[in-house]
Amino acid sequence: MASDPFKALGDPHRRAIVELLGKGPRSVQEIADDLPISRPAVSRHLRLLKSARLVIDESKGARRLYQLHGAGVEAAQKYLDEVWGEAAARFRLLAENTKPARRKR
Repeated sequence: MASDPFKALGDPHRRAIVELLGKGPRSVQEIADDLPISRPAVSRHLRLLKSARLVIDESKGARRLYQLHGAGVEAAQKYLDEVWGEAAARFRLLAENTKPARRKR
């Protein structure tokens, strides 16, 4: 069962992993080397990110490399664009229909 990508990004270590993977594919060891957490902890975080469809993995010889899952990241981005777009439209309407406050003398 896939988990919510926004819940998955609620943890600072998982956000850091996503930021690292945004720079390119990495192994668990490479991720662990850049973070203050153990390899087993990195593996647990990667499993959760995979279940949220934000990360995929691929075998390269004896190594397993993790990278961002384009479709999952794009779906989250699309959702945020829709939410922010609607909020911006409502704010614009409010600003256009609000009279400026009068200053007291």
